[in-house]
Amino acid sequence: MSTLITTLHDVWNAFWDIPHIHVWLTVLWAAYLLWLAGWIVLQKREPAATLSWLLSLALLPYLGFFIYYWLGPQKIKRHRLRRDNCKVAFSPQQGRAENPEYAELQRMAYACTGLSPSSAQSVEMLVDGGGKYPRLLQDIAAAQRLIHIEYYIYHPDQSGTALRDALTDAAKRGVKVRLLVDAVGAAKASQKFFQPLLDAGGEVARLHPMQLGSVLKFWKRPWLNMRTHRKIVVIDNAIAYVGGINITDNQDERINPLAYRDLHLRIQGNVALELQRLFIEDWLYANPGDSGAWVSPLAQELPPAGEGAIPMQIISSGPDSDWEAIYRAHVSAIHAATTRVWMTTPYFVPGEAGIMALTSAALGGVDVRLLVPKMSDSRLVTYAARSYYAQLIRAGVKIYEYGPRLLHSKTLLIDDDLALIGTANFDHRSFRLNFEVQALIQDRGMAGQLKSHIENEFAHAPQVELDKGKAPLFSARLPEAVARLMSPLL
Repeated sequence: MSTLITTLHDVWNAFWDIPHIHVWLTVLWAAYLLWLAGWIVLQKREPAATLSWLLSLALLPYLGFFIYYWLGPQKIKRHRLRRDNCKVAFSPQQGRAENPEYAELQRMAYACTGLSPSSAQSVEMLVDGGGKYPRLLQDIAAAQRLIHIEYYIYHPDQSGTALRDALTDAAKRGVKVRLLVDAVGAAKASQKFFQPLLDAGGEVARLHPMQLGSVLKFWKRPWLNMRTHRKIVVIDNAIAYVGGINITDNQDERINPLAYRDLHLRIQGNVALELQRLFIEDWLYANPGDSGAWVSPLAQELPPAGEGAIPMQIISSGPDSDWEAIYRAHVSAIHAATTRVWMTTPYFVPGEAGIMALTSAALGGVDVRLLVPKMSDSRLVTYAARSYYAQLIRAGVKIYEYGPRLLHSKTLLIDDDLALIGTANFDHRSFRLNFEVQALIQDRGMAGQLKSHIENEFAHAPQVELDKGKAPLFSARLPEAVARLMSPLL
């Protein structure tokens, strides 16, 4: 051992004895910084995010390159031609007339996503896994032709096993079952776990799996940091589910008393076709070997559910689009509010446009309330969120911290007639990195249900008061300031 240490010491000394080595290292360091800066700047992100990445990576010599390479923001072209072909092949054309009050919002969402304003015959708001899972299993048991499912988290626990077995039974009786899961969120669910479903004729795919072959291709950036955060179910082109609840015992209060507090929607009507199309785009992207020949006749094989009285529009966003449609929809809806803006989100890292919209509404006399967890499952995100509290409260925003269960619902209530419910948190990751989906509902009845639900949540969420004195530096102020500095990277 002593010989090895001596050898390493001699090598180290010999390295520093190289003529002008300090000059060469300085030149290489400067060249590295210039090259890295050029690479990041050419991404054309927000100045704050660009500067945050530059500062962070400059402090991590060379290691910063690999961090940015693996985790840095990037856009995915998503084989756009393939996805566009899907849009042409499966075009429901079930749009409805614009709502005059939100015509601009509808047009903007359609321009960004290509998903038309539609309608539902019925919409049920399901609270927690105990409200969702039995209803979902019941619909799967009644399915006749087709079941399409996409989830971020799928655990092979009691909840995951029950769903797998229900899908397996459906496949055995001739229902076409396709299940798309995220490779990271469903990492615990192995191929062996899904084998009964595969043996019954179902299909299972994973989005952005990490494979040895892709790791060895150093010239091709991995997509480790870009996940499908969507939760979509479409049954027989007529019934659909969308919302925040994944497939895990951690979201079923019947099994885990501290399960996440969450919301989901069960929808029946034409709007299911828009979710169908979104699933198909994701499925074909995740399955390059699938020709998609089955897509064109799909809408003709199963009759649409029919138009309903509840106006709805599906909004999608992800790293394959430059428009950040869900973020735009939230900001536009907040600006359009005249009496109420109530938001629930487990992760609150708003960005400049979000902060401006919320504070402007509050300063203009709108009742703006924010419901967040007392402590999310990410301490860094919690600190980042709290760094915005003082500014929001001074503007008139009321902030409530929910506990002890972790609030996981992602909702926005505008006035008395507009609700957004889906998968997107109010943070940079949801708006820019993840594939997300949100349901825009223009209906006083549904808005009233959401209002009643959020009002009930306030009973478990003390209001945050503005601290008149100075909070402790190292336990609060400094962590919040550092987390806010890093917020564009979260």
